Amino acid sequence: RRSCQMMLVCKTHLGTRNIDHRMKRYVFRRTADGIHIVHLGMAWEKVMVAAKAIVTIENPADIIVASQRVYGSRAVLKFSQYTGVQALAGRWMPGTLTNQITTKYLEPRLLIVTDPRMDSQAVKEAAYANIPVIALCDTDSPLEHVDIAIPGNNKGKESIALLYWLLAREVQYLRGTLNRTQGWDIMVDSFFWRDPDDFDTKEEQPTWTAAAPAAEQSWDNWDQAAGGEGNWEGAPAAGEDWGAEAAPAEENGGW
Repeated sequence: RRSCQMMLVCKTHLGTRNIDHRMKRYVFRRTADGIHIVHLGMAWEKVMVAAKAIVTIENPADIIVASQRVYGSRAVLKFSQYTGVQALAGRWMPGTLTNQITTKYLEPRLLIVTDPRMDSQAVKEAAYANIPVIALCDTDSPLEHVDIAIPGNNKGKESIALLYWLLAREVQYLRGTLNRTQGWDIMVDSFFWRDPDDFDTKEEQPTWTAAAPAAEQSWDNWDQAAGGEGNWEGAPAAGEDWGAEAAPAEENGGW
């Protein structure tokens, strides 16, 4: 029940205006605005099925989780950290599963993708290599070559992070590394994608505020800099007489 409430908060149930005919079974209703609502009960059941499929593979390194969507890059890296699978965030190199000549050629036993449309190259190569595919599918996502579809919003950063967080938690429950009665102390916020520009802005702001008092202090201490008594008439340099008349300019065109 709490997991379904978290799905509501992260807007996992919100689909799109378009719908694929194979995703109609996962749609609960349609709003007045034309937005399709995903059935959260079926989404939770598919998360459980996907977790059981992941646990059946003995070596977690034989599983690849990929995401070309920017909002899912941090989520797949965190999922890889807590489950031990391989993460491929960013652009998918064509031929990763089919071209044996390349140095990055991989032979996984299971592929997990964030969006079947954006990760279509990975799904197509998995079909060539006869590799089962688990995908996070929105209402308009194509289901060609997808074996286990987890219905939900795969376009929002909160929804993607929550689905991967639920999947990672259930995998650890089934492996026995976590106890269901104690729960998981890792917050779902750590799976959220964060903009690097926000961190640069926060780091620069304290620097400017800290430099402001120093500048005000320098303006208030001109008397001390002048010798402590406000005397701006400094002593002449050695060998110079400031009261002497200036030397006349040269006659031959001198200034």
